[in-house]
Amino acid sequence: MTVPAGDGFVIPGGLVDAHCHIGLGPGGGVDRATAMAQVRAAARAGIGLIRDCGAPTDTHWIDARIDEALSAERADGAEPAILPRIIRSGRHLARPRRYLPGFALELDSPGDLPKEVARQARAGDGWVKIVADWIDRSAGAEADIAPLWPAEVLVDAVAAAHENGARVTAHTFSRAALGPLIEAGVDCLEHATGAGPEEIAEIAARGIAVTPTLLQVDNFPAFAHQAKRYPVYAATVTALHAAHDEQVAAMHAAGVRLLPGSDAGGSLPHDLLPHELLAWRRAGLPDAEILRLATSSAREFLEPEGDGSGEVSAPVIYPRDPAEDLTALLDAFVHGEQL
Repeated sequence: MTVPAGDGFVIPGGLVDAHCHIGLGPGGGVDRATAMAQVRAAARAGIGLIRDCGAPTDTHWIDARIDEALSAERADGAEPAILPRIIRSGRHLARPRRYLPGFALELDSPGDLPKEVARQARAGDGWVKIVADWIDRSAGAEADIAPLWPAEVLVDAVAAAHENGARVTAHTFSRAALGPLIEAGVDCLEHATGAGPEEIAEIAARGIAVTPTLLQVDNFPAFAHQAKRYPVYAATVTALHAAHDEQVAAMHAAGVRLLPGSDAGGSLPHDLLPHELLAWRRAGLPDAEILRLATSSAREFLEPEGDGSGEVSAPVIYPRDPAEDLTALLDAFVHGEQL
């Protein structure tokens, strides 16, 4: 996980942010300058690999910009800065008025999901993003988090992704959405706050990864406070937040592969991952295990055909070993300059 380097320690390949959104801001898509600033913010956090879990615009142009910047720095004899590689999931797929405005490609008919999944699989880098549940405001005061797609549609959609060489990651907060997602064969669950003991056992048995996003879930009390018109929803998210740390601990104990993810983009900054990893201590995980999950384990999952080492243009050096004290992630240096 870490390698001694002079007076410090290096993480080969850098950290992995397995859930963020390059090219996404609070109101939806952002311009190219802002997207590049997001990439560089991730770099300053020591991140060498990103899985982008949905953005309104195609950001493949960033790869060429990064290559150009590295080539220019090498030609000038300057040491290149660390710049993360991005694995994309295409666009969020949701229903009208059942996700954040401006974020998703909204499908009028649930039956359109498999066809659109196939298209996004071809447009992305091996992943597709499905929004599996969200608050259904049409129920008025009884509104709660509810699934967006019929179970049979999810089966066909996941099959379409796999047939096109892609894996599926699904946003889900509720318990109601989990069973159909698990049965459909999704590859990754985002948040998964609704998982109880039975779901956790099945997730572990099927090898489904989970990105728990503790800092995003920490926003649930604020969501509840803002939802005065929807008391049922407010009670649901309050309960989900209260149980989350213990739930993450139970997932780890059951052998679920936990993936680190900042959920940056939208309202969260792209240098958040070290703080997210520190929050994982609340689930009782040792620092060395958290670092393993955020490096070699995540790379193994996202790059199954690679050697797990990743490619980082310049090492991030930590003055102390993060495997022994995770707070060292907040004090990274590249070529003598603090990030």
